Amino acid sequence: MAVRSRANRDVSTQPRVRRSYFECRYGQLHVYNAMPPGGGFEEGTTLLCLHETPMTGRMFSGVLGLLGRERSVYAPDMPGFGGSDSSAAPPTIPDYAAAIGDFLDTMRFRQVDLLGCQTGALVAAELAILRPAQIRRVVMATIPALNDAERADFLRTPWPAAPCEDGSYLLAEWRRTTAHVKPLRLEVAARRIAAALDNGPHASWGMHAAAQYPAYERLRLITQPALVLRPKDEFWEATARVRNLLPNARCIDFPTLGAGWCEAAPEALVDAVSKFLHG
Repeated sequence: MAVRSRANRDVSTQPRVRRSYFECRYGQLHVYNAMPPGGGFEEGTTLLCLHETPMTGRMFSGVLGLLGRERSVYAPDMPGFGGSDSSAAPPTIPDYAAAIGDFLDTMRFRQVDLLGCQTGALVAAELAILRPAQIRRVVMATIPALNDAERADFLRTPWPAAPCEDGSYLLAEWRRTTAHVKPLRLEVAARRIAAALDNGPHASWGMHAAAQYPAYERLRLITQPALVLRPKDEFWEATARVRNLLPNARCIDFPTLGAGWCEAAPEALVDAVSKFLHG
Protein backbone atom coordinates (compact mmCIF):
# COMPACT_ATOMS: atom_id res chain seq x y z
CA MET A 1 0.00 0.00 0.00
CA ALA A 2 1.33 3.43 -0.87
CA VAL A 3 2.65 5.66 1.89
CA ARG A 4 0.53 8.76 2.39
CA SER A 5 1.94 12.02 1.07
CA ARG A 6 3.34 14.49 3.58
CA ALA A 7 0.65 17.01 2.60
CA ASN A 8 -2.09 14.64 3.83
CA ARG A 9 -0.54 13.87 7.18
CA ASP A 10 -1.99 15.48 10.30
CA VAL A 11 0.45 17.04 12.73
CA SER A 12 -1.26 15.05 15.48
CA THR A 13 0.10 11.84 13.94
CA GLN A 14 3.70 12.81 14.73
CA PRO A 15 5.18 9.88 16.65
CA ARG A 16 6.88 10.01 20.01
CA VAL A 17 10.63 9.57 20.07
CA ARG A 18 11.43 6.71 22.43
CA ARG A 19 14.70 5.38 23.83
CA SER A 20 15.92 1.89 24.57
CA TYR A 21 19.08 -0.17 25.02
CA PHE A 22 20.43 -3.08 22.98
CA GLU A 23 23.51 -5.26 23.35
CA CYS A 24 26.51 -4.94 21.03
CA ARG A 25 30.09 -6.19 21.18
CA TYR A 26 31.14 -3.23 23.35
CA GLY A 27 28.28 -3.45 25.85
CA GLN A 28 25.02 -1.54 25.74
CA LEU A 29 23.96 0.52 22.74
CA HIS A 30 21.58 3.41 23.47
CA VAL A 31 19.06 3.93 20.65
CA TYR A 32 16.45 6.60 19.84
CA ASN A 33 13.44 5.36 17.89
CA ALA A 34 10.22 6.61 16.30
CA MET A 35 7.61 4.72 14.33
CA PRO A 36 4.27 5.42 12.66
CA PRO A 37 1.39 5.65 15.17
CA GLY A 38 -0.66 3.23 13.08
CA GLY A 39 1.53 0.28 14.03
CA GLY A 40 3.72 0.14 10.94
CA PHE A 41 1.45 -1.72 8.52
CA GLU A 42 1.78 0.99 5.85
CA GLU A 43 5.29 2.08 6.56
CA GLY A 44 8.27 2.22 4.25
CA THR A 45 11.65 0.56 4.67
CA THR A 46 13.19 1.05 8.12
CA LEU A 47 15.71 3.90 8.30
CA LEU A 48 18.84 3.84 10.46
CA CYS A 49 20.41 7.25 11.23
CA LEU A 50 24.10 7.44 12.17
CA HIS A 51 25.23 10.62 13.88
CA GLU A 52 28.24 12.81 13.42
CA THR A 53 30.81 12.91 16.19
CA PRO A 54 31.11 14.05 18.92
CA MET A 55 27.30 14.33 18.75
CA THR A 56 24.81 11.58 19.60
CA GLY A 57 21.66 10.10 18.08
CA ARG A 58 19.77 12.92 19.77
CA MET A 59 20.80 15.20 16.89
CA PHE A 60 18.18 13.37 14.79
CA SER A 61 15.26 14.03 17.19
CA GLY A 62 13.53 16.42 14.77
CA VAL A 63 14.22 14.10 11.85
CA LEU A 64 12.78 11.10 13.74
CA GLY A 65 9.63 13.05 14.55
CA LEU A 66 9.06 13.81 10.86
CA LEU A 67 10.26 10.69 9.05
CA GLY A 68 8.82 8.48 11.80
CA ARG A 69 5.35 9.24 10.42
CA GLU A 70 5.99 7.00 7.43
CA ARG A 71 8.57 4.45 8.56
CA SER A 72 10.34 3.12 11.64
CA VAL A 73 13.46 5.20 12.28
CA TYR A 74 16.32 4.33 14.62
CA ALA A 75 19.20 6.55 15.72
CA PRO A 76 21.77 4.79 17.92
CA ASP A 77 24.47 6.52 19.94
CA MET A 78 27.63 5.01 18.51
CA PRO A 79 29.94 3.27 21.02
CA GLY A 80 31.61 5.77 23.35
CA PHE A 81 29.05 8.53 22.66
CA GLY A 82 25.92 9.54 24.53
CA GLY A 83 24.43 6.65 26.48
CA SER A 84 26.33 3.86 24.69
CA ASP A 85 29.18 1.94 26.27
CA SER A 86 32.65 2.55 24.92
CA SER A 87 35.22 0.19 23.48
CA ALA A 88 38.44 -0.20 25.46
CA ALA A 89 40.56 1.41 22.74
CA PRO A 90 39.84 3.98 20.01
CA PRO A 91 37.68 2.25 17.37
CA THR A 92 38.09 2.34 13.62
CA ILE A 93 35.23 2.97 11.19
CA PRO A 94 34.92 -0.82 10.63
CA ASP A 95 34.71 -1.24 14.43
CA TYR A 96 31.82 1.22 14.64
CA ALA A 97 30.16 -0.51 11.68
CA ALA A 98 30.51 -3.89 13.36
CA ALA A 99 28.82 -2.60 16.53
CA ILE A 100 25.94 -1.15 14.53
CA GLY A 101 25.82 -4.44 12.63
CA ASP A 102 25.22 -6.19 15.96
CA PHE A 103 22.12 -4.02 16.39
CA LEU A 104 20.91 -4.83 12.87
CA ASP A 105 21.35 -8.53 13.57
CA THR A 106 19.50 -8.28 16.88
CA MET A 107 16.57 -6.57 15.16
CA ARG A 108 16.63 -9.08 12.27
CA PHE A 109 15.94 -6.42 9.67
CA ARG A 110 15.61 -7.89 6.17
CA GLN A 111 16.33 -4.51 4.58
CA VAL A 112 17.16 -1.04 5.88
CA ASP A 113 18.02 2.34 4.46
CA LEU A 114 20.88 4.36 5.95
CA LEU A 115 21.34 8.06 6.69
CA GLY A 116 24.82 8.97 7.95
CA CYS A 117 26.31 12.36 8.79
CA GLN A 118 30.07 13.07 8.97
CA THR A 119 31.65 10.11 10.85
CA GLY A 120 28.27 8.42 10.58
CA ALA A 121 28.41 8.80 6.78
CA LEU A 122 31.58 6.71 6.68
CA VAL A 123 30.04 4.12 9.01
CA ALA A 124 27.02 4.00 6.69
CA ALA A 125 29.34 3.53 3.70
CA GLU A 126 31.14 0.64 5.41
CA LEU A 127 27.86 -1.05 6.31
CA ALA A 128 26.63 -0.66 2.72
CA ILE A 129 29.81 -2.28 1.41
CA LEU A 130 29.74 -5.15 3.91
CA ARG A 131 25.97 -5.82 3.77
CA PRO A 132 24.89 -5.21 0.16
CA ALA A 133 21.83 -7.45 0.40
CA GLN A 134 20.53 -5.84 3.61
CA ILE A 135 21.25 -2.16 2.88
CA ARG A 136 18.81 -0.87 0.25
CA ARG A 137 19.70 2.84 -0.13
CA VAL A 138 22.34 5.11 1.38
CA VAL A 139 22.19 8.82 2.23
CA MET A 140 25.49 10.46 3.24
CA ALA A 141 25.78 14.04 4.42
CA THR A 142 28.86 16.18 5.13
CA ILE A 143 31.36 13.44 4.28
CA PRO A 144 34.92 13.72 5.71
CA ALA A 145 36.68 12.30 2.65
CA LEU A 146 39.94 13.94 3.72
CA ASN A 147 42.98 14.47 1.55
CA ASP A 148 46.49 14.02 2.95
CA ALA A 149 46.87 17.65 4.01
CA GLU A 150 43.50 17.74 5.81
CA ARG A 151 44.23 14.44 7.52
CA ALA A 152 47.62 15.66 8.76
CA ASP A 153 46.05 18.92 9.96
CA PHE A 154 43.44 17.10 12.04
CA LEU A 155 45.92 14.65 13.52
CA ARG A 156 48.16 17.58 14.44
CA THR A 157 45.36 19.50 16.19
CA PRO A 158 42.45 17.11 16.81
CA TRP A 159 39.08 18.43 17.92
CA PRO A 160 37.27 18.73 20.20
CA ALA A 161 40.31 20.08 22.05
CA ALA A 162 41.49 18.33 25.19
CA PRO A 163 40.65 20.09 28.50
CA CYS A 164 43.18 22.49 30.02
CA GLU A 165 43.37 24.06 33.47
CA ASP A 166 42.54 27.62 32.45
CA GLY A 167 39.46 26.53 30.46
CA SER A 168 40.64 28.24 27.28
CA TYR A 169 39.74 25.10 25.31
CA LEU A 170 36.08 25.94 25.89
CA LEU A 171 36.33 29.26 24.10
CA ALA A 172 38.35 27.66 21.29
CA GLU A 173 35.71 24.97 20.84
CA TRP A 174 32.89 27.54 20.95
CA ARG A 175 34.56 29.57 18.22
CA ARG A 176 35.18 26.49 16.07
CA THR A 177 31.59 25.35 16.49
CA THR A 178 29.86 28.67 15.85
CA ALA A 179 32.03 29.29 12.78
CA HIS A 180 30.24 26.46 10.99
CA VAL A 181 26.69 26.46 12.43
CA LYS A 182 24.41 27.99 9.76
CA PRO A 183 21.99 29.56 10.41
CA LEU A 184 23.59 30.44 13.75
CA ARG A 185 21.19 29.36 16.48
CA LEU A 186 22.80 29.64 19.88
CA GLU A 187 20.77 26.82 21.41
CA VAL A 188 22.00 24.45 18.68
CA ALA A 189 25.61 25.56 19.15
CA ALA A 190 25.27 25.15 22.92
CA ARG A 191 23.94 21.58 22.52
CA ARG A 192 26.86 20.71 20.27
CA ILE A 193 29.35 22.01 22.83
CA ALA A 194 27.54 20.13 25.60
CA ALA A 195 27.72 16.88 23.63
CA ALA A 196 31.47 17.29 23.16
CA LEU A 197 31.99 17.93 26.87
CA ASP A 198 29.72 15.05 27.87
CA ASN A 199 31.73 12.59 25.78
CA GLY A 200 34.89 13.55 27.67
CA PRO A 201 38.10 11.79 26.60
CA HIS A 202 36.26 9.89 23.85
CA ALA A 203 35.02 13.05 22.12
CA SER A 204 37.67 13.02 19.39
CA TRP A 205 37.68 9.25 18.82
CA GLY A 206 35.06 9.37 16.08
CA MET A 207 36.91 11.95 14.01
CA HIS A 208 40.20 10.12 14.56
CA ALA A 209 38.54 7.05 13.02
CA ALA A 210 37.19 9.16 10.15
CA ALA A 211 40.58 10.76 9.48
CA GLN A 212 42.26 7.36 9.22
CA TYR A 213 39.56 5.72 7.08
CA PRO A 214 40.62 5.10 3.44
CA ALA A 215 37.55 6.91 2.12
CA TYR A 216 38.76 7.23 -1.48
CA GLU A 217 39.22 3.46 -1.79
CA ARG A 218 36.15 2.35 0.17
CA LEU A 219 33.46 4.74 -1.09
CA ARG A 220 34.01 3.56 -4.68
CA LEU A 221 32.76 0.13 -3.58
CA ILE A 222 29.22 1.26 -2.74
CA THR A 223 26.77 -0.36 -5.17
CA GLN A 224 23.43 0.80 -3.74
CA PRO A 225 21.58 3.92 -4.91
CA ALA A 226 23.21 6.80 -3.03
CA LEU A 227 22.33 10.39 -2.18
CA VAL A 228 25.04 12.87 -1.17
CA LEU A 229 23.95 15.95 0.81
CA ARG A 230 26.37 18.85 1.07
CA PRO A 231 25.74 21.59 3.65
CA LYS A 232 28.32 24.36 3.82
CA ASP A 233 30.23 23.24 6.91
CA GLU A 234 33.87 22.33 7.51
CA PHE A 235 33.55 19.40 5.07
CA TRP A 236 32.06 21.39 2.19
CA GLU A 237 35.08 20.74 -0.06
CA ALA A 238 35.68 17.19 1.15
CA THR A 239 32.07 16.22 0.39
CA ALA A 240 32.39 17.63 -3.14
CA ARG A 241 35.15 15.10 -3.87
CA VAL A 242 32.73 12.24 -3.27
CA ARG A 243 30.99 13.08 -6.54
CA ASN A 244 34.01 11.69 -8.37
CA LEU A 245 33.98 8.55 -6.23
CA LEU A 246 30.24 7.94 -6.71
CA PRO A 247 29.47 9.26 -10.22
CA ASN A 248 25.98 7.73 -10.21
CA ALA A 249 24.95 9.25 -6.87
CA ARG A 250 22.42 12.05 -6.63
CA CYS A 251 24.00 15.16 -5.10
CA ILE A 252 22.27 18.14 -3.47
CA ASP A 253 24.05 21.25 -2.19
CA PHE A 254 22.74 23.32 0.72
CA PRO A 255 24.89 26.48 0.60
CA THR A 256 22.75 28.36 3.14
CA LEU A 257 22.95 25.61 5.78
CA GLY A 258 25.94 24.42 7.80
CA ALA A 259 26.84 22.32 10.82
CA GLY A 260 23.89 21.63 13.07
CA TRP A 261 21.43 21.67 10.17
CA CYS A 262 19.79 18.42 11.32
CA GLU A 263 18.62 20.33 14.39
CA ALA A 264 18.26 23.85 12.97
CA ALA A 265 16.51 22.89 9.72
CA PRO A 266 15.31 19.26 9.91
CA GLU A 267 12.61 19.89 7.28
CA ALA A 268 15.23 20.50 4.57
CA LEU A 269 16.97 17.23 5.39
CA VAL A 270 13.70 15.31 5.64
CA ASP A 271 12.42 16.58 2.28
CA ALA A 272 15.58 15.48 0.48
CA VAL A 273 15.78 12.12 2.25
CA SER A 274 12.09 11.28 1.89
CA LYS A 275 12.04 11.97 -1.86
CA PHE A 276 15.14 9.81 -2.37
CA LEU A 277 13.85 6.91 -0.28
CA HIS A 278 10.51 6.94 -2.08
CA GLY A 279 12.23 7.03 -5.47
